[in-house]
Amino acid sequence: MVMTAAELAAFLAREFPQVRDDFAVEHLTGDGIVMRLKVAERHLRPGGTVSGPSIFALADVAVYLAILARIGPVALAVTTSSGVDFLRKPEAGADLIGTARLLKLGRVLAVGDVLIRSEGQEAPVARANMTYSIPPRR
Repeated sequence: MVMTAAELAAFLAREFPQVRDDFAVEHLTGDGIVMRLKVAERHLRPGGTVSGPSIFALADVAVYLAILARIGPVALAVTTSSGVDFLRKPEAGADLIGTARLLKLGRVLAVGDVLIRSEGQEAPVARANMTYSIPPRR
């Protein structure tokens, strides 16, 4: 690993202050990262469930930080493709936990998947796949 969980959290707070209170790095894994979306009122849609954009954001941030943990603080790595399958309604009042796994980490592209669960629940609420473009090193 090039960056620790604490360094990733500091990077997120510094570079993306608008979301620093939404996400927490739980821990790094051998092939990815586990992230938490701290679900608040602003993440909910009518009916009291977590909105699709909030679920997407968790997947996107998780894969992004999984990549940076391995290549360092490359702020301009960007999402080039994504897909989300919404499988079931998240538990009301529970944080979401995203477990991201990098499937490929190349020189210019990275591909990952994320399984998202309501905290304390085994069944996933969503599955996402993300592809990132990594800018050339200067």
